Amino acid sequence: MRVTLTVNGAVRSADVAGPESLLTVLREGLDLPGTKGACEQGECGSCSVFLDGTLVCSCLVLAADAEGTSVITVEGMAAEGGLHPVQAAMAEAGAVQCGFCTPGFVLAAAAAIQGGAAEGDDLAEALAGNICRCTGYGAIRRALEGLRP
Repeated sequence: MRVTLTVNGAVRSADVAGPESLLTVLREGLDLPGTKGACEQGECGSCSVFLDGTLVCSCLVLAADAEGTSVITVEGMAAEGGLHPVQAAMAEAGAVQCGFCTPGFVLAAAAAIQGGAAEGDDLAEALAGNICRCTGYGAIRRALEGLRP
């Protein structure tokens, strides 16, 4: 089966064999390695993408179900000629260490900030679906505190 979707503003197509996840299609079929696969169960947040404007775990979405949708990956978050404000804040604060969880945190933080959760417990709750094994979360929270949409 061939699926066609809009990824980071461009119409893209990929062949799908069986019950492949959107994550697999993004990474292997469309050569977008920014979205990471760790738990493959929707628990860690490393595979987060925006699907028609909603933050989802791409490992839980069947690629066939993404037909005709719009997907934004971490590669599509960067502003023209520069980083997205969340990416820039995390890089400046050293909140990236190994970088494996970073793409998921970037998307989750962008969604949280856009939704008004820019500080304290609201931000922590919005990021609770993302797991980091390197930073202890302190640098990530400091980087994101006070960012506004």
